[in-house]
Amino acid sequence: LCELSGISNKQIYRKIKQLTGISPVEYIKSIRMKKAAMLLQQKKFTIAEVMYMVGFSNHSYFSKCFQAEFGKTPRQYLNEDL
Repeated sequence: LCELSGISNKQIYRKIKQLTGISPVEYIKSIRMKKAAMLLQQKKFTIAEVMYMVGFSNHSYFSKCFQAEFGKTPRQYLNEDL
């Protein structure tokens, strides 16, 4: 990202923090969680498949991040429409 934009790491960090109010790492994690929620809503994939699709390899960490973002576990989110 820094190479593409021609801006240093620190400037990118500051700019993203200024625009979003959260760190770049948290911002990217938030995007990944929203993508995971969208994939779970489609009901085409298992939780494990979604977890790998959005770049997580540890199920408990994925579940923890998902719950922090949406207030429910991936399983609860998947089953809420049933």
